Amino acid sequence: MRDLVVTENITVDGVIDASEGWFDPTSSADPAQAAEIARVQGEHMATADAVLLGRRTFEEFRGFWPNQTDDETGVSDYLNRTRKYVVSKTLTEPGWENSTVLSGPLADQVTGLKEQPGKAIVATGSIQLVHGLVDAGLVDEYRLWVYPVVVGRGRRLFEDATQVPKLRLVESRSFGSGVVLMRYRTA
Repeated sequence: MRDLVVTENITVDGVIDASEGWFDPTSSADPAQAAEIARVQGEHMATADAVLLGRRTFEEFRGFWPNQTDDETGVSDYLNRTRKYVVSKTLTEPGWENSTVLSGPLADQVTGLKEQPGKAIVATGSIQLVHGLVDAGLVDEYRLWVYPVVVGRGRRLFEDATQVPKLRLVESRSFGSGVVLMRYRTA
């Protein structure tokens, strides 16, 4: 069975909602530090062959990543060629190559994807979707890119801590930028 991996950029105080402007995927104060993080992200992309997104995040990605012609991180190329699944009750035509709309019951649809052969499936952003995946017990791993930022408000990864599984730390890496990657497997 394929793993479902939730990857989130998160603040020290647990916020994954980037609407306050604390996270910008195209900016970096130091190119060497950005390259260091991009290398690890490349390692992660090599372990997955599908991306699972909520409608809003999918539409944001679709409007941004295919247009990045000078993307040195490899994210644009990866997203354009990788199988994408968008969970939506309203979207009918995804409008991005290699994309499929999932409109049935979340647990059934995602369990079906996990049962197919292949590498890991990565869910990123997509706060409402991720909360549903956590509640349904479908997440196998969390990759949290913890940024040295405190915003004090915003939607958090674990809004309802009663549904959080036991987690086991499997990796911790710090980067010169102050970002820390924390990888947890569900126990």
